[in-house]
Amino acid sequence: MLRCCRAGAAIAARCAPGSPRGLAMAKSKFEYVRDFETDDSVLPNCWIVVRLDGRNFHRFSEQHEFKKPNDDRALHLMTKCAQTVMQELEDIAIAYGQSDEYSFVFKKKSRWFKRRASKFMTHVVSQFSSSYVFYWKDYFKDQQLLYPPGFDGRIVLYPSNQNLKDYLSWRQADCHINNLYNTVFWMLVQRSGLTPVQAQERLRGTLAGDKNEILFSEFNINYNNEPLMYRKGTVLIWQKINEVITKKIKLPKEEEEKEVEVTRTKTKVVPLHCDIIGDQFWEEYPEILAEDS
Repeated sequence: MLRCCRAGAAIAARCAPGSPRGLAMAKSKFEYVRDFETDDSVLPNCWIVVRLDGRNFHRFSEQHEFKKPNDDRALHLMTKCAQTVMQELEDIAIAYGQSDEYSFVFKKKSRWFKRRASKFMTHVVSQFSSSYVFYWKDYFKDQQLLYPPGFDGRIVLYPSNQNLKDYLSWRQADCHINNLYNTVFWMLVQRSGLTPVQAQERLRGTLAGDKNEILFSEFNINYNNEPLMYRKGTVLIWQKINEVITKKIKLPKEEEEKEVEVTRTKTKVVPLHCDIIGDQFWEEYPEILAEDS
Protein backbone atom coordinates (compact mmCIF):
# COMPACT_ATOMS: atom_id res chain seq x y z
CA MET A 1 0.00 0.00 0.00
CA LEU A 2 2.83 2.39 0.86
CA ARG A 3 4.49 1.78 -2.50
CA CYS A 4 1.17 2.45 -4.25
CA CYS A 5 0.87 5.76 -2.42
CA ARG A 6 4.38 6.74 -3.43
CA ALA A 7 3.72 5.78 -7.03
CA GLY A 8 0.49 7.78 -6.97
CA ALA A 9 2.32 10.80 -5.59
CA ALA A 10 4.92 10.61 -8.36
CA ILE A 11 2.23 10.39 -11.03
CA ALA A 12 0.39 13.29 -9.48
CA ALA A 13 3.57 15.36 -9.50
CA ARG A 14 4.08 14.68 -13.20
CA CYS A 15 0.50 15.60 -14.00
CA ALA A 16 0.30 18.70 -11.79
CA PRO A 17 -0.16 22.02 -13.58
CA GLY A 18 3.14 23.64 -14.31
CA SER A 19 5.22 20.54 -13.64
CA PRO A 20 7.69 19.60 -16.40
CA ARG A 21 6.64 16.61 -18.50
CA GLY A 22 8.62 13.41 -18.01
CA LEU A 23 9.68 14.28 -14.44
CA ALA A 24 10.72 10.97 -12.81
CA MET A 25 9.73 11.93 -9.29
CA ALA A 26 8.68 14.91 -7.19
CA LYS A 27 11.48 17.39 -6.51
CA SER A 28 11.98 19.65 -3.53
CA LYS A 29 14.68 21.85 -2.09
CA PHE A 30 15.25 19.23 0.61
CA GLU A 31 16.33 16.50 -1.78
CA TYR A 32 19.99 17.42 -1.39
CA VAL A 33 20.05 15.33 1.82
CA ARG A 34 20.24 12.21 -0.35
CA ASP A 35 23.82 13.17 -1.14
CA PHE A 36 24.75 12.14 2.41
CA GLU A 37 23.89 8.50 1.69
CA THR A 38 26.93 6.31 1.21
CA ASP A 39 27.40 3.60 -1.37
CA ASP A 40 27.57 0.35 0.58
CA SER A 41 27.61 -2.08 -2.35
CA VAL A 42 29.80 -5.07 -1.54
CA LEU A 43 32.54 -6.46 -3.78
CA PRO A 44 31.44 -8.53 -6.79
CA ASN A 45 32.20 -12.23 -7.20
CA CYS A 46 32.25 -12.90 -3.47
CA TRP A 47 30.02 -15.07 -1.34
CA ILE A 48 27.92 -12.82 0.90
CA VAL A 49 27.33 -14.25 4.36
CA VAL A 50 24.79 -12.64 6.67
CA ARG A 51 25.06 -14.05 10.19
CA LEU A 52 22.50 -13.14 12.81
CA ASP A 53 22.71 -13.83 16.54
CA GLY A 54 20.18 -13.58 19.32
CA ARG A 55 20.64 -10.45 21.39
CA ASN A 56 20.98 -11.24 25.11
CA PHE A 57 19.50 -14.69 24.51
CA HIS A 58 20.92 -16.07 27.76
CA ARG A 59 18.42 -13.92 29.63
CA PHE A 60 15.71 -14.58 27.02
CA SER A 61 16.07 -18.36 27.39
CA GLU A 62 15.88 -18.16 31.18
CA GLN A 63 12.84 -15.88 31.14
CA HIS A 64 11.05 -18.26 28.76
CA GLU A 65 12.15 -21.44 30.58
CA PHE A 66 14.13 -23.07 27.79
CA LYS A 67 15.14 -26.63 28.56
CA LYS A 68 18.87 -27.18 29.18
CA PRO A 69 21.18 -28.01 27.51
CA ASN A 70 19.00 -28.06 24.36
CA ASP A 71 15.39 -27.11 23.80
CA ASP A 72 13.93 -28.76 20.71
CA ARG A 73 11.16 -26.15 20.54
CA ALA A 74 13.64 -23.29 20.33
CA LEU A 75 15.86 -25.04 17.79
CA HIS A 76 12.96 -25.96 15.53
CA LEU A 77 11.59 -22.41 15.77
CA MET A 78 14.96 -21.01 14.69
CA THR A 79 14.97 -23.36 11.72
CA LYS A 80 11.42 -22.41 10.76
CA CYS A 81 12.40 -18.74 10.77
CA ALA A 82 15.48 -19.47 8.66
CA GLN A 83 13.38 -21.41 6.15
CA THR A 84 11.04 -18.43 5.92
CA VAL A 85 14.00 -16.14 5.20
CA MET A 86 15.21 -18.40 2.40
CA GLN A 87 11.74 -18.65 0.87
CA GLU A 88 11.07 -14.91 1.02
CA LEU A 89 14.46 -13.54 -0.04
CA GLU A 90 16.31 -14.21 -3.27
CA ASP A 91 19.61 -15.88 -4.03
CA ILE A 92 20.35 -17.69 -0.74
CA ALA A 93 22.28 -20.82 -1.68
CA ILE A 94 22.65 -22.43 1.78
CA ALA A 95 22.12 -21.59 5.44
CA TYR A 96 23.58 -23.02 8.63
CA GLY A 97 22.30 -22.62 12.18
CA GLN A 98 23.04 -23.63 15.74
CA SER A 99 21.83 -22.42 19.12
CA ASP A 100 20.65 -18.79 18.66
CA GLU A 101 22.52 -18.02 15.44
CA TYR A 102 22.00 -18.57 11.71
CA SER A 103 24.24 -17.86 8.73
CA PHE A 104 22.74 -17.17 5.30
CA VAL A 105 24.97 -17.52 2.24
CA PHE A 106 24.02 -15.48 -0.81
CA LYS A 107 25.33 -16.53 -4.22
CA LYS A 108 28.58 -15.06 -5.50
CA LYS A 109 26.86 -13.59 -8.56
CA SER A 110 23.81 -12.26 -6.77
CA ARG A 111 22.70 -8.81 -7.94
CA TRP A 112 19.92 -8.62 -5.37
CA PHE A 113 19.39 -4.97 -4.34
CA LYS A 114 22.56 -4.10 -6.29
CA ARG A 115 24.55 -5.98 -3.60
CA ARG A 116 23.94 -3.27 -1.01
CA ALA A 117 25.16 -4.54 2.35
CA SER A 118 22.53 -2.67 4.34
CA LYS A 119 19.73 -4.23 2.29
CA PHE A 120 21.07 -7.76 2.74
CA MET A 121 21.48 -7.39 6.49
CA THR A 122 18.29 -5.52 7.31
CA HIS A 123 16.07 -7.74 5.18
CA VAL A 124 17.46 -10.93 6.71
CA VAL A 125 17.30 -9.72 10.32
CA SER A 126 13.83 -8.15 10.02
CA GLN A 127 12.34 -11.17 8.23
CA PHE A 128 13.85 -13.55 10.77
CA SER A 129 12.78 -11.48 13.80
CA SER A 130 9.19 -11.05 12.66
CA SER A 131 8.98 -14.76 11.84
CA TYR A 132 10.23 -15.64 15.33
CA VAL A 133 7.35 -13.73 16.91
CA PHE A 134 4.80 -14.92 14.33
CA TYR A 135 5.61 -18.65 14.68
CA TRP A 136 6.33 -18.64 18.42
CA LYS A 137 2.94 -20.07 19.35
CA ASP A 138 3.39 -22.99 16.96
CA TYR A 139 6.36 -24.28 18.97
CA PHE A 140 5.82 -22.91 22.49
CA LYS A 141 2.19 -23.87 22.88
CA ASP A 142 1.48 -22.74 26.45
CA GLN A 143 4.55 -20.57 26.98
CA GLN A 144 3.62 -16.93 26.51
CA LEU A 145 6.08 -14.70 24.69
CA LEU A 146 6.94 -12.21 27.44
CA TYR A 147 8.72 -9.66 25.30
CA PRO A 148 10.00 -9.34 21.72
CA PRO A 149 13.33 -11.05 21.02
CA GLY A 150 16.18 -9.12 19.46
CA PHE A 151 18.67 -10.20 16.80
CA ASP A 152 21.74 -8.46 15.48
CA GLY A 153 23.46 -9.11 12.18
CA ARG A 154 26.77 -8.78 10.39
CA ILE A 155 28.01 -9.23 6.84
CA VAL A 156 31.23 -10.95 5.80
CA LEU A 157 32.50 -11.56 2.25
CA TYR A 158 34.37 -14.70 1.21
CA PRO A 159 36.10 -14.61 -2.19
CA SER A 160 36.71 -18.33 -2.73
CA ASN A 161 34.74 -21.55 -2.34
CA GLN A 162 37.34 -22.82 0.12
CA ASN A 163 36.96 -19.69 2.24
CA LEU A 164 33.21 -20.26 2.41
CA LYS A 165 33.59 -23.95 3.26
CA ASP A 166 36.07 -23.07 6.00
CA TYR A 167 33.64 -20.49 7.41
CA LEU A 168 30.81 -23.03 7.60
CA SER A 169 33.24 -25.61 9.05
CA TRP A 170 34.21 -23.09 11.72
CA ARG A 171 30.57 -22.58 12.72
CA GLN A 172 29.94 -26.33 12.89
CA ALA A 173 33.09 -26.90 14.94
CA ASP A 174 31.87 -24.16 17.26
CA CYS A 175 28.54 -25.98 17.56
CA HIS A 176 30.30 -29.19 18.63
CA ILE A 177 32.57 -27.46 21.16
CA ASN A 178 29.74 -25.51 22.78
CA ASN A 179 27.29 -28.39 22.83
CA LEU A 180 29.78 -30.82 24.38
CA TYR A 181 30.58 -28.32 27.12
CA ASN A 182 26.92 -27.48 27.77
CA THR A 183 25.90 -31.15 27.86
CA VAL A 184 28.47 -31.96 30.54
CA PHE A 185 27.85 -28.72 32.43
CA TRP A 186 24.12 -29.25 32.75
CA MET A 187 24.51 -32.91 33.68
CA LEU A 188 26.75 -31.84 36.56
CA VAL A 189 24.19 -29.24 37.65
CA GLN A 190 20.98 -31.20 37.10
CA ARG A 191 22.05 -34.71 38.10
CA SER A 192 25.08 -34.27 40.33
CA GLY A 193 23.68 -31.29 42.20
CA LEU A 194 26.64 -28.98 41.58
CA THR A 195 26.12 -25.25 41.52
CA PRO A 196 26.90 -23.50 38.21
CA VAL A 197 30.11 -22.14 39.73
CA GLN A 198 31.16 -25.60 40.93
CA ALA A 199 30.40 -27.09 37.50
CA GLN A 200 32.53 -24.43 35.83
CA GLU A 201 35.41 -25.19 38.18
CA ARG A 202 35.05 -28.92 37.53
CA LEU A 203 35.34 -28.37 33.78
CA ARG A 204 38.09 -25.77 33.88
CA GLY A 205 41.03 -26.91 31.74
CA THR A 206 39.36 -30.12 30.56
CA LEU A 207 39.74 -31.34 26.97
CA ALA A 208 37.12 -32.97 24.76
CA GLY A 209 38.27 -36.43 25.85
CA ASP A 210 37.88 -35.48 29.51
CA LYS A 211 34.35 -34.25 28.96
CA ASN A 212 33.41 -37.39 27.06
CA GLU A 213 34.80 -39.49 29.91
CA ILE A 214 32.76 -37.59 32.52
CA LEU A 215 29.58 -38.10 30.50
CA PHE A 216 30.22 -41.81 30.04
CA SER A 217 31.61 -42.78 33.46
CA GLU A 218 29.32 -40.63 35.62
CA PHE A 219 26.11 -40.41 33.60
CA ASN A 220 26.32 -43.38 31.21
CA ILE A 221 26.00 -41.06 28.23
CA ASN A 222 27.83 -41.72 24.98
CA TYR A 223 28.12 -38.26 23.45
CA ASN A 224 28.26 -39.75 19.94
CA ASN A 225 24.71 -41.00 20.46
CA GLU A 226 23.33 -37.54 21.17
CA PRO A 227 20.97 -36.20 18.44
CA LEU A 228 22.77 -34.92 15.36
CA MET A 229 20.82 -31.68 15.55
CA TYR A 230 22.57 -30.91 18.84
CA ARG A 231 26.04 -32.00 17.74
CA LYS A 232 26.05 -30.85 14.10
CA GLY A 233 23.53 -28.02 13.96
CA THR A 234 21.15 -27.57 11.02
CA VAL A 235 21.96 -27.12 7.33
CA LEU A 236 19.31 -25.70 5.02
CA ILE A 237 19.51 -26.42 1.30
CA TRP A 238 17.18 -26.30 -1.69
CA GLN A 239 15.91 -29.69 -2.85
CA LYS A 240 13.37 -30.86 -5.39
CA ILE A 241 10.58 -32.76 -3.65
CA ASN A 242 7.82 -34.81 -5.23
CA GLU A 243 4.42 -34.01 -3.76
CA VAL A 244 1.24 -35.99 -4.28
CA ILE A 245 -1.86 -33.80 -4.31
CA THR A 246 -5.52 -34.51 -4.97
CA LYS A 247 -7.23 -32.56 -7.74
CA LYS A 248 -10.77 -32.56 -9.01
CA ILE A 249 -11.07 -32.90 -12.77
CA LYS A 250 -13.93 -33.42 -15.15
CA LEU A 251 -13.35 -36.24 -17.57
CA PRO A 252 -14.80 -36.21 -21.10
CA LYS A 253 -18.31 -37.62 -21.37
CA GLU A 254 -18.74 -37.57 -17.59
CA GLU A 255 -21.02 -35.17 -15.77
CA GLU A 256 -19.42 -35.20 -12.32
CA GLU A 257 -15.91 -34.23 -11.31
CA LYS A 258 -13.57 -36.97 -10.21
CA GLU A 259 -10.76 -36.80 -7.67
CA VAL A 260 -7.37 -37.94 -8.97
CA GLU A 261 -3.91 -37.96 -7.44
CA VAL A 262 -1.31 -35.85 -9.24
CA THR A 263 2.42 -35.83 -8.55
CA ARG A 264 4.22 -32.52 -8.92
CA THR A 265 7.78 -31.46 -8.25
CA LYS A 266 8.48 -28.47 -6.02
CA THR A 267 11.72 -26.93 -4.84
CA LYS A 268 11.70 -26.61 -1.06
CA VAL A 269 14.04 -25.60 1.73
CA VAL A 270 15.04 -28.84 3.44
CA PRO A 271 16.78 -29.13 6.84
CA LEU A 272 19.67 -31.57 7.19
CA HIS A 273 21.67 -32.58 10.27
CA CYS A 274 24.96 -33.76 8.88
CA ASP A 275 28.69 -33.12 8.72
CA ILE A 276 29.74 -30.28 6.44
CA ILE A 277 33.40 -30.18 7.43
CA GLY A 278 34.39 -33.17 5.31
CA ASP A 279 34.15 -33.49 1.54
CA GLN A 280 31.19 -35.88 1.38
CA PHE A 281 28.51 -33.20 1.79
CA TRP A 282 29.96 -30.97 -0.93
CA GLU A 283 30.40 -33.92 -3.30
CA GLU A 284 26.78 -34.89 -2.74
CA TYR A 285 25.48 -31.35 -3.35
CA PRO A 286 27.86 -29.80 -5.92
CA GLU A 287 25.17 -27.40 -7.14
CA ILE A 288 25.58 -25.26 -4.02
CA LEU A 289 29.01 -24.04 -5.10
CA ALA A 290 28.39 -24.21 -8.85
CA GLU A 291 29.53 -21.05 -10.65
CA ASP A 292 26.27 -20.79 -12.60
CA SER A 293 24.05 -21.38 -9.60
